[in-house]
Amino acid sequence: MSAPRTLFQRLARYYLLFSAGFAAFLLALTMLEQEGMSRVWIGYLFMFATITLYATIGVLSRTSNVTEYYVAGRRVPALFNGMATAADWISAASFISLAGGLYLNGFDGLAFIMGWTGGYCLVSLLIAPYLRKFGQYTIPDFLAARYGGGREGRGAPVRVLAVAATIVVSFTYVVAQIYAVGLIASRFTGVDFSVGIFLGLASILVCSFLGGMRAITWTQVAQYIIIVVAFLIPAMWLSVKHADNPVPQIAYGKVLTQLSAREQVLDQDPKEQEVRDIYAQRAHNYQADLDGLPASWDAGRLAAQRQLDILRKRNASLFDIRSAERALIAYPKSPEEARSLWQTALALNLKRAEPITPHAQPFPAPDRAQSDIKRNNFLALVFCMMLGTAALPHILMRSYTTPSVHETRVSVFWTLFFILLIYLTIPALAVLVKYDIYSALVGTQYAHLPTWVSYWANVDKLSPLISIVDVNRDGVVQLAEIAIDADVLVLATPEIAGLPYVISGLVAAGGLAAALSTADGLLLAISNGLSHDIYYKVVDPTASTQKRVTISKLLLLAVAFIAAYAASQKPADILSLVGIAFSLAASSLFPALVLGVFWKRANHHGAVAGMLAGFGVCLYYMLQTSPMLGGGPAGQWFHIAPIAAGIFGMPAGLATAVLVSLLTPVPGRRSTGLVDHIRAPE
Repeated sequence: MSAPRTLFQRLARYYLLFSAGFAAFLLALTMLEQEGMSRVWIGYLFMFATITLYATIGVLSRTSNVTEYYVAGRRVPALFNGMATAADWISAASFISLAGGLYLNGFDGLAFIMGWTGGYCLVSLLIAPYLRKFGQYTIPDFLAARYGGGREGRGAPVRVLAVAATIVVSFTYVVAQIYAVGLIASRFTGVDFSVGIFLGLASILVCSFLGGMRAITWTQVAQYIIIVVAFLIPAMWLSVKHADNPVPQIAYGKVLTQLSAREQVLDQDPKEQEVRDIYAQRAHNYQADLDGLPASWDAGRLAAQRQLDILRKRNASLFDIRSAERALIAYPKSPEEARSLWQTALALNLKRAEPITPHAQPFPAPDRAQSDIKRNNFLALVFCMMLGTAALPHILMRSYTTPSVHETRVSVFWTLFFILLIYLTIPALAVLVKYDIYSALVGTQYAHLPTWVSYWANVDKLSPLISIVDVNRDGVVQLAEIAIDADVLVLATPEIAGLPYVISGLVAAGGLAAALSTADGLLLAISNGLSHDIYYKVVDPTASTQKRVTISKLLLLAVAFIAAYAASQKPADILSLVGIAFSLAASSLFPALVLGVFWKRANHHGAVAGMLAGFGVCLYYMLQTSPMLGGGPAGQWFHIAPIAAGIFGMPAGLATAVLVSLLTPVPGRRSTGLVDHIRAPE
């Protein structure tokens, strides 16, 4: 019996035992909940058990061997590498935010699913098998060898640029994952959001710090099992509840029809129209205040002060006085701050004043021109997500971990299979949850709101994840009065569906597994790029293997804490951060990778110019158009949103790389020989 087969059988036995133990753990917690165990303790047990599991695997898999640390010894069987890659791929954005995005945006939210699924097809066809045949450690390794002259490629500017792109892309992506960790930990343990971030960070570091790719791989297989169970159970429950069918993908069509009928009823409800009219009036008032700046700011400040003085003179209740004091403290400190806050409030109220958009309607807009703009943004986003997927360093690194090129191809098949188990369920889950809220929560008396509303509203009091306010003061919940953050929908699904709290803990564990698995891979990609490609290949080529691994571990620790601090500042929602990372990857790395594999004439000068041009155009467009980065819609080209900046960056990078390569000398034999080697038949 061959050694790989023996390893496969051992791993199969271990993970079957793990699955059985996990099922027993869920059953035990279910029984404890029925016996009266508090929700807080159930949350603690889930967090403690899963983090302990990942830490144990990390400790058992610790290593200082370079090949084991960077590429798991190149001996991971295809099936298990597929599970690990799927866990690496199904990030917090996929697990937590995609269904929420579909809930809020309907058809338009499918752009992420289509782009990411299509992108992994590009990985399997264009890049992964060729990287495995090259057989080194990192993506900058390949680019430096291809464009820098042979397999060494030390000191090549393309290596430094590739590492820089890897750091920017991976850091932006990892901040989103750590933000999700803080969100989950704060909800299910009651700790502060920032404390939750650093609790999750401890789990990340134990795996990646001690064992590198080896520890991450075996942890990610376990994490995928938790992810798929946590995602499918609530979806199947809701599917049975609303369609008498346990298969969400089959129930999807029936429930979508029911949802469309419910949308029509709510859209014609006079109470709903009353609430939307109130929001429209508020938007009108904010617009008047904006038009009247700076005088309106000064008048508002004086009015807030006058109201507080009147309440004090009349000996009003302490509650009213405190409310007036908070209103005065929160009032904008300058006309410039007022403009920014009032513009945000104007946009929010205009959004809440809009009529209900049918979930199944593509590119909804008041007129054809605006619908075309939405369609163009949809296609641009699909394009960016596809090409960004095919250039993500932490995903492409996984192609180095299999025993052979054939195993890499088989691994890609398994990865797609495991990803689709989740991705084909996400649209169905969004519709099932939406129908549940539209039919059960809407119309509820405010005096009888379910407890999950207050739970989630108090996770972040400065920016509530769920808000239900009686705008028209009729004591009944209208749809227009409900505001749900996209990042919270999946986590709240078990409570919305009326499932036992154990399932809420399970979903939290699944979300945590998704965020941690991706964060592990991203942090390792950054630290390996710095330690292997910069320190070893450029700074100190004589460094011992022990020193190289130690440097990588120290750098990983530093990057992790910087990312945790950035996440604690809540820079943006999860999908926005992830979208930025994908556009940057598509613009800076994709042209160099694809040309490096399929075009012998591509040379060092073209690769350097292409990476700089692609990254520069993409970043410039984001800076000009993203409000988060100081830009605005006025800077948009063809009305394309900043999240899809790669639609300009990638063509710019590709065209520049081709043009400069044609205008500069033909690459040497070593570079073209590498192309022949990796593209030769197996």
